[in-house]
Amino acid sequence: MKLNVKLTDGAELPKHAKPGDAGIDLTSRETVVLNPGETKLVSTGVAIQLPAGYVGLVFPRSGLGAKGVNLSNCVGVIDSGYRGEIKVALHNNHPVVDWEHPSYDSWHDVSLYRKTMTIVRGDRVCQLVVVPVETVECVAVDKLDDSERGQGGFGSSGVR
Repeated sequence: MKLNVKLTDGAELPKHAKPGDAGIDLTSRETVVLNPGETKLVSTGVAIQLPAGYVGLVFPRSGLGAKGVNLSNCVGVIDSGYRGEIKVALHNNHPVVDWEHPSYDSWHDVSLYRKTMTIVRGDRVCQLVVVPVETVECVAVDKLDDSERGQGGFGSSGVR
């Protein structure tokens, strides 16, 4: 499958980092400083033309997640009709620490509490996965068919 991509602001053509990777990496088009607990919208400089019947799913990169930065909405959805720039809301998950607060224990390792996280222009910030999607028509009914699970929700299948 070929994906039409429009680049702005000097963006590089997105690509798979390694053969067989599901996602194509998108990079930041700006340097952004994220304070603890802060969320900022970050430009990628990439717009795409998805074919009808497909959706683009934007996922966080595990490397950033391990450093405490994730997408604020967990997964972004790009509909096939959207032609604008892909922007991602990055969130710094590090806690806001009041070093002077009486509940702060001085024995904590201060290296665990980074005051800010910096995303540099060109850093890979998310990955785009293109998948087929079915368009469904919702139909109101009075009753749903029975199933083995039924209405069992959160934790109903056990922990092991």
